Amino acid sequence: MNSTPTAAFGAPDARWQLAPGLRVQVRVPASTANLGPGFDCLGLALGIYDGVVVTVADEGVRVEVTGEAVDDVPRDASHLVARAVIRGLEFAGVAVPGLQLECTNVIPHSRGLGSSAAAVVGGLAAASALIAADGRRPALTEEELVQLSGEFEGHPDNAAASVLGGAVVTWMDNAGGYFARRLPLHPAITATAFVPKTESSTAVTRGLLPDEVPRVDAIFNLSRAALAVVALTTDPTCLMDATADRLHQDYRAPAMPETYALVMALRERGHAATVSGAGPSVLVLGTVELGEGEATLGAAAGFEMTSVAIGTGVVLHT
Repeated sequence: MNSTPTAAFGAPDARWQLAPGLRVQVRVPASTANLGPGFDCLGLALGIYDGVVVTVADEGVRVEVTGEAVDDVPRDASHLVARAVIRGLEFAGVAVPGLQLECTNVIPHSRGLGSSAAAVVGGLAAASALIAADGRRPALTEEELVQLSGEFEGHPDNAAASVLGGAVVTWMDNAGGYFARRLPLHPAITATAFVPKTESSTAVTRGLLPDEVPRVDAIFNLSRAALAVVALTTDPTCLMDATADRLHQDYRAPAMPETYALVMALRERGHAATVSGAGPSVLVLGTVELGEGEATLGAAAGFEMTSVAIGTGVVLHT
C-alpha cells in the first residue's frame, strides 16, 4: 500500500501525522436527557454500550458496522463516528493517512437513548486515545470532549452524560461554550427503560416546541429542574415531583401519543416516568424495581421494559 497517500485526515496544518497500524478501542454508553423538566440541561448515562475500534490505515476511510441500524448508516468518511474521529484529530493538530473503523452498535437508534451523541463521543474519544497512544501530546481532556461533542449536537446533555457517566448538569454560554458537571447520583436510584420498535426524529419533535411559553410554566419548570438535582443526589423521595414537566413533553405528545400515554399511565401508578430525550422511549427513575404489571402495561402499548444500570463514562483502550 502507499505509505505516503496524497490525502490525510485531520488538521490541514497538522503538526504531525500518526503512523499506520496504531489501534485503539472505545466503549461509550447510551444516555437519556431532560429527565422531565431539565430540557437540554440534565442527562444520565445508561448501561447500554456501543463499541468502536479505530485503526490508523494507509489511506481512505473505511467503516464496518454490526448491530443496530446496520443497513442505515454510511461506510465512508460521512459516518458520524468517522466525522467525530477526524474532528478530534483536527482539534489536536494531528493528521492520519487513513482510518479503519469497526463499530458495534448496541444502543437503539432514533429512540431517545442518545445513539447519535454516543457515536460522536465514541469518535472523539477514539481520536483522543490515538493521540495518547502516539505519545507526542496529551489526550483530550473531559472538558474538551464535552465542548467538541456539544458542538456536534448543539446541546451537551446527552453527550456530556456519555463522556462523564452518571448524572450530569450541563449549560451553554453566549460564546458557544458547552460545559458540564457530574452529579453525585444517589446510590439507591435505579433506571428502567421502555423502548418501542418505532423510531422518532429529534428534529421533528423539537420543531413542535413553541418559541414562547407561559411564565407560570417557566417558573414551574425552573422549580422542578432545581428539585431534580436534590432528588438525584440526596433525596430520591422527591423524584415524582422532580420529574414533572410543562416545557416540552405536552407539546411533543401529538407526534408520539403512545409514549405520552405510557408516561401518564406510569405516573398514575406512582412511578417517576418521563419521555427519554426526544422520545419515543420512556424512562422511569426510582428506588425499587418495576414488576410484571408495569411490563405488561408497557407491552400492551408496544414497549419492551428493561432494567438499565446507570452508565459509566466513555472508556478508552489502547
